[in-house]
Amino acid sequence: MLPRWSRAVTHFSRLGSQYNLNLRNEFYVISRQSYGRAAAAVAPDKAITVEKLLPSESMVNLDKLFWSKPCSLALAPDSPLRIEEPQYAGFKRAILRLMLFYSKQSTSIRGANVVYKRIISQVDKPAIYEVFNLEKTFKTTFSLLVLHMWLCLRRLKEDGKEGVEFGQYIYETYNHDVELRVSKAGVNLLLTKWMKDLEKIFYGNIVAYDAAVLPEARQNELQNVIWRNVFSDDGSSQPNGDASRAVQAMARYIRREVSCLSLTDKEAVFSGNFMFTSLKGEKPKSEASI
Repeated sequence: MLPRWSRAVTHFSRLGSQYNLNLRNEFYVISRQSYGRAAAAVAPDKAITVEKLLPSESMVNLDKLFWSKPCSLALAPDSPLRIEEPQYAGFKRAILRLMLFYSKQSTSIRGANVVYKRIISQVDKPAIYEVFNLEKTFKTTFSLLVLHMWLCLRRLKEDGKEGVEFGQYIYETYNHDVELRVSKAGVNLLLTKWMKDLEKIFYGNIVAYDAAVLPEARQNELQNVIWRNVFSDDGSSQPNGDASRAVQAMARYIRREVSCLSLTDKEAVFSGNFMFTSLKGEKPKSEASI
């Protein structure tokens, strides 16, 4: 039986092949309506203090970012950022083996936890908000979490059934983390209801991103999806000026990460020994090798 997130994506993708435009529009409506309710729940008046970065203008030249040639995101064997499987010997190893510590399921759970740590490392650091000129609110953080979850789940589908099964462990880790974030934001009543709303947004965004990177997608489809999912409060207005440049830069970032993850070997992906492109150290186009 396919994991839940995979079943949903497979089902919606089939529908999309028949009703592509209508499907995307319906998901945008679901996303905006659900987000309105969920955001109201996680950000009640005076219930929490929202951390705002409020940059008056981007600190970087967005037009020159994310043009460099894609490359593998795998960490070097001697990288201090690597997280290796614990190695035990003798009696202790035998006991752990009996306790199924080395079973495929246990190994996958540990690997999924590392992968999710890579996701939140990219999403929770100030760099991504500074580069794309975003306020750090629950909405933007959740949107970026979903975006980077999609990047990982999309890559895992390239490894077939094994990748889909591994993706389920990452999804469960993500779901637990989101529930903790919502509770931390001050929502305790009707928590299950709000989690269901956020789940709808997750599935809707996943399908929208998948459709936006298809070869037959409209030219600006990915930018439109990014604007609706990440930048816009209600999805009705259109970006202009600095906002438009930020959306275009994020579209280049996403396409580059998609390519980089495809170049990242299976061992690195399943063990979590990879890092998303460092936004803090991203070089302008004039300095990068094309």
